[in-house]
Amino acid sequence: MTESIIDKSPVFAVRAQITVKASVDEVYAVVSDLPRSREWSPECTGGEWISGEPATVGAVFRGENLRADDVVGWAPLVRGVWYTQARITAAEPGRTFRWAMLTHVGENQQSVWGFDIEPAAEGSVLTHHFRMDRPTEGIYKIVADMDEEQRRRFFREWSEKLEQDVARTLESLKAVIES
Repeated sequence: MTESIIDKSPVFAVRAQITVKASVDEVYAVVSDLPRSREWSPECTGGEWISGEPATVGAVFRGENLRADDVVGWAPLVRGVWYTQARITAAEPGRTFRWAMLTHVGENQQSVWGFDIEPAAEGSVLTHHFRMDRPTEGIYKIVADMDEEQRRRFFREWSEKLEQDVARTLESLKAVIES
């Protein structure tokens, strides 16, 4: 019997980078300000810090998100407005900022978003990345009633969406930071 795509690891791994004409500290100040994410994210429309010192390791952010009906439109995804919670797992000013998505009971999932920043001749190189080692609760729900062919299609199309989102986020962040 062949292994299901749901059993592979990582489930998703996306990474892209862009040069920004700003110092690493200026870039970090923006990317670590998650309530401002509506300015650059294709899906997150903002949110608020709900526990801990904002933008520090252990702080929890409640994000508000909006997903259009046509995003992988055939799959049973949450549409319209929906909410997530994430815990900051790395916060090194001028270097890295990362957060893990939380389960419904507040535990870290193996679903981590982040930014890494390095100095460059023209300012900074900003890398945006996402990695999901094991499927989240949400992914399991989405693919629960799919056969293996549908699951493969979903993972392929969702990977393409993630790659586009990461690239769009970087372009938008560049515009925000350089303006």
